[in-house]
Amino acid sequence: MPVSQLPSQPTDNNSSATTDVTPVVALKELVARLHREQNKIQDLLSSLGFALRSFNNLNQFLELIPLMATRVTDADGSALFLYKPNGQVRLEQLHWQDSHQRKNIRKALEIASSQITLVPNAAPLASATGILDDQMHRYLGPDVQIFGTAILVKHTERGWLYVLSRDPEYSWTETRQKLVRLVADQTAVAIENDELAVELRKKERLDQELEIGAEIQRRLLPRQCPTIPGAVLAARCKPANRVGGDYYDFIATNNNQIQPNAKNNGSGSGRWGLVIGDVMGKGVPAGLIMTMMRGMLRGEVLHGNSPAGILQNLNRVMYADLENSHRFVTLFYSEYNPHNRVLSYSNAAHNPPLWWHAATKTVSRLDTLGMLIGLDANSQYEDAQAQLEPGDTIIYYTDGLTDAAAASGDRFDEENFIADFNTACKYCNGPQEIVDYLFDQVQKFIGADKQNTDDMTLVVLQII
Repeated sequence: MPVSQLPSQPTDNNSSATTDVTPVVALKELVARLHREQNKIQDLLSSLGFALRSFNNLNQFLELIPLMATRVTDADGSALFLYKPNGQVRLEQLHWQDSHQRKNIRKALEIASSQITLVPNAAPLASATGILDDQMHRYLGPDVQIFGTAILVKHTERGWLYVLSRDPEYSWTETRQKLVRLVADQTAVAIENDELAVELRKKERLDQELEIGAEIQRRLLPRQCPTIPGAVLAARCKPANRVGGDYYDFIATNNNQIQPNAKNNGSGSGRWGLVIGDVMGKGVPAGLIMTMMRGMLRGEVLHGNSPAGILQNLNRVMYADLENSHRFVTLFYSEYNPHNRVLSYSNAAHNPPLWWHAATKTVSRLDTLGMLIGLDANSQYEDAQAQLEPGDTIIYYTDGLTDAAAASGDRFDEENFIADFNTACKYCNGPQEIVDYLFDQVQKFIGADKQNTDDMTLVVLQII
C-alpha cells in the first residue's frame, strides 16, 4: 500500500470514536434525567409530609392530595373520593392539568359518584369500588384511563385516590402504584389525625364540664360543720369519680339559725337536720339527682314536719323524676335537739347509722322501716327517737365503705366497719380523728395504691 494513503486511517478512527461517544452521552443524560425525576418526587413527598405535620385544617391538606398524586405519577389529573357517614360517595378534591377541561371532568366525576350509595356491612367494598370504576368509565369516556388505590384508616376503607390520564401509552407501573399508595397512606393518616383531634377536643370539653360539675357539687356540700351546743361534728366525702352520688348535709330547721347577721355564723341553739343519702349509680347522672334532692329537702325541712313527714313529702315530689331516670335514692334524715340531746330520725332504706354508747361501750343501729325514695309514690315512713348521753357517738355512712373490695375480691363488710368504729370511739380523740381512722382502715384493706370504686361518705356526731 502506498505511503500517501496512510493518513486516511486516522480519519476512520475519529469517526469511530465519535459514534462510540454518542451512546455514553445519551446514557448519562438519561441517568441525570432519572436523578432529577427522583429528586422531584422526593421533594414532593417531603413537602406532603411537611404539610401533614403543619396543617391543622384537614380540608387544606386534602386540597394538596390530587396535585401530589398527579405530579408523582406523571398523570393528567387525580381525583380524591371519600365515603360519607350516610353511605354516599363524594368527590372531595380534583386536580386536572388542563384548566379548559377541568370543569367537564369535575362534572363527569360528580355525576359518576352521585350514582353510588354504600350500605354499611351490606356489600363488600371491593364490589362498591368496581361500581365506582364502571361509573367513571361511563361518564369520562373510553379515552381516559383510570387507576385507583384505597384509602384505609384502621383497616377500614374510607375512600379512593384515582389518577387519570388521556395518554393511550400511560401504564400503571409498579413504581407509580407505590408512589400513589404513599400519597393515599398520607391521606389516611391525615384523616385519622383529624378524627383523633376532634375526639380530643370533645374529651377536653367534657373534662371541663365535669370539672365545673364537680366544683358545683363541692360547693353544695357543707364547707364546714356547724357549731351545735353540746356536740361536735366531723364529715368527709370521697367520690369515686369527679362527680358523685353521695350526699350529706347539715340543715338549720328554722330561719333564725341561718340569718346572715346571726351571731356565730353557721351556729344556733335550735334543732339541726343531719342527713346522709346515696343516689343509685355514680357520675354525672347521680350528681344531678343529688343536687336536685338537696334543694327539695332543704325546702321541706323549713315546713316543720317530723322526719318521717319530711321523707314522705320528699318522696312524693321526687317520684316522677326518679321514675323517669330509673334511679332511686336511699336517705337517712335526723334532727338533733341540743336542749334535751334527743335525736329524732327516719330512714328511707339507707345504711342504718351506728350508735356507740359511751356508758356500755357497745354499738347499736338507728333504723326504721321505709322504702327507697322514688320507688313508690305512696311509701310510708316511721319516726323514732334516741336519747343521747355525753360521750355517745353517732356515725352516718354510705355503703361505699362497707362494700370496698380488696384485690382478692373480699369486701370490707359491715362487721369489720363496726369493729373499727368501736375501736375508734374508745381510743380516738374527737370526731375528726374517728373519720380519719376509719378512712385509713378502709384504704389499707383495699390497698394503698387502689382507687375506691364507689363514693365514700362519713359523718360523725359526738356528744360532749
